[in-house]
Amino acid sequence: MGVTQGAVAQQVRQLEAHLGITLFERLPKGLALTSAGRSYHERVAVAFADLRSATAQLKPETGKVLISVTPTFASKWLIPNLPDFSDKHPEIDLRILATEKVSSFHSDGIDLAIRQGSPPFGAALNATLLFKQDVIAVVAPRLVESAQHPNNPETLSQLPKIHDTHDLWPKVLMEWGMTDQSKRGLRLSQTALAVDAAISGQGVALVSRFLVASDIAAGNLLEIGPSNTVGAQDFYLMTLRKTVSNSAIDTVVSWMTSRAKKLD
Repeated sequence: MGVTQGAVAQQVRQLEAHLGITLFERLPKGLALTSAGRSYHERVAVAFADLRSATAQLKPETGKVLISVTPTFASKWLIPNLPDFSDKHPEIDLRILATEKVSSFHSDGIDLAIRQGSPPFGAALNATLLFKQDVIAVVAPRLVESAQHPNNPETLSQLPKIHDTHDLWPKVLMEWGMTDQSKRGLRLSQTALAVDAAISGQGVALVSRFLVASDIAAGNLLEIGPSNTVGAQDFYLMTLRKTVSNSAIDTVVSWMTSRAKKLD
């Protein structure tokens, strides 16, 4: 703190005099908080923590970029692509906030966010299209290996359906002119879990193509069924519209957009 022990003791005495309460017990080998002092310290510590957090947001760490994404986007696209980013930009500390809730640029201190929706998103935000929404049905190859025509509507209608929170199956089946003839289904809270369930042979899942492109290429999943147009909400990379450029943020934006184009 840059002050002497005597100066600190004087400040403590002045604080106690101002409050009219004894905050410390004077012991032979030092000081100990009284019950009132402990209670006061707990409340004051929270206030100082808020001050430190607010200051940190105004003066961000150089080279640190915090991005907010859904758990599915993190596990199925961002994390598998991170080795490429780390190799190209080892000087940038890319931090991931994976959450289903919509994070705030201000209160959560994020620098970037992936949002699924349709523009406009607001005057304060820049939006860069990353992926067009392209929903496909995928299944483990072994689940349809005995079927003569895996893409036959009858085959697809009889497969167990894996549902996530987007609940797209009713719309897709209606678009395809099918009814669900399966005897069972599985409901999960996240698309990433639906993908994993499909890989393990639990049924057929609906998911954005870019999230399973690597699993299809590796032979873990097979695309079945006709093409569809369900789901017009595309994936956008969001940044705050600022007058001062941040080189680390700009680098992450450039890397993500170029990486996404490789799937086009």
